[in-house]
Amino acid sequence: MNEKDLILSLQKGDQAAFKHLVGTWQNMVFNTVLGIVQDTQEAEDVAQEVFIQVFQSVGSFRGEAKLSTWLYRIALTKALDAERKKKSKKRVANLKSWIGLGEKEEEAVHFHHPGVQLDQKEQAAILFEAMQKLPENQRIAFVLIKTEGLRYDEVADIMNLTIKSVEALMHRAKENLRKYLRNYYSDQT
Repeated sequence: MNEKDLILSLQKGDQAAFKHLVGTWQNMVFNTVLGIVQDTQEAEDVAQEVFIQVFQSVGSFRGEAKLSTWLYRIALTKALDAERKKKSKKRVANLKSWIGLGEKEEEAVHFHHPGVQLDQKEQAAILFEAMQKLPENQRIAFVLIKTEGLRYDEVADIMNLTIKSVEALMHRAKENLRKYLRNYYSDQT
């Protein structure tokens, strides 16, 4: 089914078209979300929310961007929203512990991406931890290019930026990661 026919079928409420959409794009949505939230269960929940939003809002999809671009935008928005909520809950829990009303929120254990080889898990966990320190736009560009394997022009469409801006984000992301990882490895010796 071509993209135009798929969109028309989705807009008509065709269940088979929606099932096709989910089957085609669920791994991409899950991996994109996982690259941001870095928790498998949370990524599954957020990916589900993405498809619910797609189902609810496909009627307003105007086709100005590719379907994949629209899906990436929704996935990133939902993932970043989930991350903000998680950080907010953590701040409230820490504040409560400081004033004696609760226990301090525990730091998350190292994240392990399911697509990483077993012998590379430790290095991947260190990289994902460093990625969490990147500014939001740098992290989004890095995840889309390095984790999802998208081209710079595709990321520019998704992020509503120029290709030069994406290149600059990637350059800064790599520089920041080098700095974070240099600091990590110098602290380990």
